[in-house]
Amino acid sequence: MQAIFGNLNLKLLSISIRKFFLQYIISKSLKDELKKRKLVFVFLILFLIPSFSEASAHSMFNSAESFIGDYRVQIATLPEIPVTGEPMQILFRVTDVDFEEVKRFTMGIRIFYDDIQLDAIRPQSHEGGHWETEYVLDKPGNHIFKVDLYDAAKDGGIITYTFNISTQNPFGYIFIFSIAAGSIGFAVVLAYIYIPRILKSRTKA
Repeated sequence: MQAIFGNLNLKLLSISIRKFFLQYIISKSLKDELKKRKLVFVFLILFLIPSFSEASAHSMFNSAESFIGDYRVQIATLPEIPVTGEPMQILFRVTDVDFEEVKRFTMGIRIFYDDIQLDAIRPQSHEGGHWETEYVLDKPGNHIFKVDLYDAAKDGGIITYTFNISTQNPFGYIFIFSIAAGSIGFAVVLAYIYIPRILKSRTKA
């Protein structure tokens, strides 16, 4: 769970490695045109790999937290953007005012879509501060999850935390991949054209 909700060190390391290698490459003077062309591909590899690492480590899209009363509830989904009609894992974490995980909690969930309640997960007691459950969203778009934390209010009542969970149409991934591939291809063309020119000007200088 900690890997899901925090990843700043990985991002900083990735950026530092990329910066080091780019500075090293630019500092080298290459005269041979073939070597310059090869350098383009080395540059792309060094640039793209850290970017993919950052992408895989960034905060999840369907993740959120809410602090009401004396408790904080965090929610996240795996995969990050669930696919309509396919199983997903929903992860919950409950902490107190000192951000320490509770030893035990009772939680129930009500799922809404277009202001209509579609389903509910009956209240269950859980040992420790975590709970994972599998669920399938059959409709595309945004769903409202009303998470009821029992015996949490000062009078022993229920505190309700509201979260949004969005799904992705399976065909949406094709569109996203097409956009990403086009962007990478455009970057390759620009790098192939301009990097040799930059290196050539540096060599002459």
